[in-house]
Amino acid sequence: MGGLQRSPEPFQRVYSPPEPPAPARRPRVLVLLVAAAAVVLTAGGVFVLLPDGEPGGRGDRQASVGEAAPSPSSPEAPGPEPITALPPPCETVPAATVRSLVPGAQRRASANQTLTTCTYSSGSDGFRWLRVEAHLYSPANTPTPVEDARRYYGAQWTQAHNATLERTVSLARHPGMGDEAYRWFKEDRGQPTVVGQVTVRLRNTVITVGYSERSGGAGGAEAREEACLDKATRVAREVLRAFR
Repeated sequence: MGGLQRSPEPFQRVYSPPEPPAPARRPRVLVLLVAAAAVVLTAGGVFVLLPDGEPGGRGDRQASVGEAAPSPSSPEAPGPEPITALPPPCETVPAATVRSLVPGAQRRASANQTLTTCTYSSGSDGFRWLRVEAHLYSPANTPTPVEDARRYYGAQWTQAHNATLERTVSLARHPGMGDEAYRWFKEDRGQPTVVGQVTVRLRNTVITVGYSERSGGAGGAEAREEACLDKATRVAREVLRAFR
């Protein structure tokens, strides 16, 4: 027969491997829903931080529900302006008050930027005296002046419960003065004296007023206690006015 001759060798087909399927694309609606859910969870205060920065990653996790833990060095929350300086030590109690409580008083004072003391003592009665002490936790020295003053006040309150040189007659918190206050009536174990003491914290300052008299005398023990505490409280209120 005429025409083209068929090759005696079989035809070799070139093999082409199947192409991999194209990666599935997430529907746009699904992506938007996942993103919206993440925003809602974060706004609600629930989040998980993973060390490798990927959801579901390995390693330790730090989780928080509601709010994140405050940083130990965080500044105090805004509030009333802290006190920046102490008044002169013997200018916080009016002269008329000193004359009525300690007639013929002699005074001794000491002061620096964070501590002042003023003591009025009677020349005729060695058991009668009035002492005013103020501790300042300056914002120039600490980022947490109010918290520092609060801790010092708490330490004083604890120490009063564990006093050994005095016999405590009464010790109680006294609301309505400064930010917190307590009153302490005690008897000196080594001297025939009683002392009414008031300790007050006003923001970043702790003020202590002590008034002493000879023990015994006219009137009962309860009357003497009330009188001493009232005198110390009166002075403490006058001292607080100098800090406002």
